[in-house]
Amino acid sequence: MSEKVYTKQEQVPATTEIMEVAPNILRTQLPIDMPGLGHVNMYVLEDSRGVAVVDPGLPGKATWRAINNRLAEIGVPLKRVHSIIVTHSHPDHFGGAGRLRAETGADIITHESFRMFFDPTEPDDVDVETAATPHVPFGDTPWGGPGHSLPWRRKMYYKGSSRFPTLFRAPKPTIRLAEGGRISLAGREWMAIHTPGHTEDHLCLFDPEAGVMLCGDHVLPTITPHISGMTKNADPLKGFFDSLDKVGAFGSQVKVSLPAHGMPFANLALRCDQIKEHHMGRLEKLRVVASELDKPLTVTEYSGHLFSPRAQGTMADSETYAHLEHLRIAGEFDYTVREGIREYIRAN
Repeated sequence: MSEKVYTKQEQVPATTEIMEVAPNILRTQLPIDMPGLGHVNMYVLEDSRGVAVVDPGLPGKATWRAINNRLAEIGVPLKRVHSIIVTHSHPDHFGGAGRLRAETGADIITHESFRMFFDPTEPDDVDVETAATPHVPFGDTPWGGPGHSLPWRRKMYYKGSSRFPTLFRAPKPTIRLAEGGRISLAGREWMAIHTPGHTEDHLCLFDPEAGVMLCGDHVLPTITPHISGMTKNADPLKGFFDSLDKVGAFGSQVKVSLPAHGMPFANLALRCDQIKEHHMGRLEKLRVVASELDKPLTVTEYSGHLFSPRAQGTMADSETYAHLEHLRIAGEFDYTVREGIREYIRAN
């Protein structure tokens, strides 16, 4: 049987390979089972106190075994984990954090607005109005119609996290970083960069000494992150563009970028421009479709022109909605509501 060829780096299944990607920083991979993704990078940052880990994978026994195996291969006892950086509130990034903290007492480090949508409690120091909101559309959507239905295993985890926190160990941040905040990792000082877009609470970290940018899902090497229309941000696509410009502005200061999926890469500014161009192309496609058909269309109908048939669904509709709202706010599109469903058309 021939070996499967993956066209995107992010799709490649996790391996046990461990490689040094920057001074005192090792790349390890954890297995994940999510559409279009084969692994998540758990970076291990070594210093005199022990290690910090970044984005410790999905919840579950397989992830926990992989975390322990990777650390054992490096020669780091679990008790030496002193910090856990979670770049944003998606389960393939925060899943192992709660158990790691329970086992080691390590700090959980996030952006100050980090909040899991299924967490019924509100941290005292987080403004509910600006905190991260559900990044996947559950319940009714603003464009009309039902949102996502979670797989039953994921539903059980989320319910258990709120009802039985000791058993399910949902992560509770102990250090929340504001924009420009500083933290010491890998023997160097890192700067927090708030990068909303993929999620509203997304955090990148920049090390100016070695020129390293921890990118999370904000900038990926061969795919573009999902931009959800389901946030409190009225124009999430503009927020994403602004965040790309923010990290791209570091230019040649960034020697290596460390994404949450795929291989480390150089020339962060170029990759930011490529991702923006991809979304600009989608905006232009919506303009062309609206002009050619010259009639009101639903979000799902527009989505059929942006995404392949196998990608159709609520996630595709959510990203299409974000693009349509960007055009509406810019004055290029308008919408009417018919039987509870938004229909968009080019503005006169």
